[in-house]
Amino acid sequence: MSTTDAPPAATQTGGRAGAEPRATRRLRLADGWGLLALPLVGYLLVVFILPLAVILARSVTDPEPGLGNFQAILDSPVYTRVLVNTFVTAIAATVITLLIGYPYAYLMTLAPPFWRNVLLVVVLLPFWTSLLVRSFALVLLLRDTGVVNETLRAIGLISEPLPLMRNLTGVLIGMVQVLLPFMVLPLYATMQGIDRRLLRAAEVLGARPSFAFWRIFVPLSAPGVLAGSLLVFIQALGFYITPALLGGPTSTMLGELIVQQVSSVLNWGFAAALAAVLLGATLLLLAIAGRFIDLRRWLWSKP
Repeated sequence: MSTTDAPPAATQTGGRAGAEPRATRRLRLADGWGLLALPLVGYLLVVFILPLAVILARSVTDPEPGLGNFQAILDSPVYTRVLVNTFVTAIAATVITLLIGYPYAYLMTLAPPFWRNVLLVVVLLPFWTSLLVRSFALVLLLRDTGVVNETLRAIGLISEPLPLMRNLTGVLIGMVQVLLPFMVLPLYATMQGIDRRLLRAAEVLGARPSFAFWRIFVPLSAPGVLAGSLLVFIQALGFYITPALLGGPTSTMLGELIVQQVSSVLNWGFAAALAAVLLGATLLLLAIAGRFIDLRRWLWSKP
């Protein structure tokens, strides 16, 4: 009799044993270290979630309930052009940043420790300077009587100043300068973890160094390319200060339009709709990128 009763008892014991760790984890989250997250959660609710909910609500209620604000964005060619220009500018800035940042990050993996640290400091240097100060410095460099044009004119390369401001060129120069660290750092983190013995093995088997680089190293660095491009592109969508100082009427971006609607026209409902469109585009991009890369690893955790 005891023999037949033993298995159910063991099963019950195993079930309780499996349930106890979950209860312990819930208790630890509620009464232990998990309480340390409450101030951050409360802060985000007050300064992020609540204002975001207000903005989304105003986009469909101000000046009257409905989707009129969103319909106005689609009906007006001016607003549609600004929306398209925002995405085109963000894509161009991402591509240029990748073309500059990829060889730079690759050089960091090849350099000796001292020069690697120097290259890293050069990348991090923009973080130690105000964005507004950097943008005004670029104005002094790129304007018609700035350092760049005056130098080119002095050495005889140009006779008239190059249009480096108040257009897309100035906006891209400023955005790339700001966003370059966000491309280089994920690329460097990925490239540093690639086993160089794979390249040497391919070369031993007869592959040329360039062939081994393109067929082995570049595909292995793809997660860093995707992570860096995602960080750069999403941030580029919401740029305001740099386009406002270096751009012109033909290079207006969505962030400038939102500020104009709030500060000049006082059209809060339409500005909220523009912000909702920008937020929706960002979330859509994150959802698409999440299908190809591990966002939790590359954006919130150590690689």
